[in-house]
Amino acid sequence: MRYSLLLLTLIITLLSCNTFATATKIYVWRSDDGILVFSDSPQTGAEEVEIKEPNTASSVDTSMLDLTPKIIKDDYQVEINQPKQNATVRDNTGSVYIAGSIKPIFKQGLAIQLLLDGKPHQPPQSHSMFVLRNIDRGEHIIKMQLLNEKGKIIALSKPITFYMHRASVNNAN
Repeated sequence: MRYSLLLLTLIITLLSCNTFATATKIYVWRSDDGILVFSDSPQTGAEEVEIKEPNTASSVDTSMLDLTPKIIKDDYQVEINQPKQNATVRDNTGSVYIAGSIKPIFKQGLAIQLLLDGKPHQPPQSHSMFVLRNIDRGEHIIKMQLLNEKGKIIALSKPITFYMHRASVNNAN
């Protein structure tokens, strides 16, 4: 009963939408899964839905909207948010979680390269979250490079120094 009421509400909403204002015919049928399907193109076994009144479209004043496309400058900034400068990471497995941010916006086609102690760590990726595993004890420096579609560096973060602290067991033999 509840499903029927929801379906009836959906049908009424669909039939009153402006998207069907120019459609001359609407067809309905059940899919193989038993789902009711509405379309403006007929299918085998479809029935035409009779529309009593044509839909009318009302005009909306859009003069107050700013419809000009926003231009995103390619003046990027990369920042490492975690770990903080001179932080001590205490993890006996040597794991470090690194989080960065890109400003103004991370566009498709860009990639982030993490540098650990001056060397690339894994291939560039499409997000600024990294997990380092089995990092040796001591001081380490990380940086992030933002690369464009051609692999050119377009932004570089400030270097962050962190200290890995791992418990050590010395053998007395």
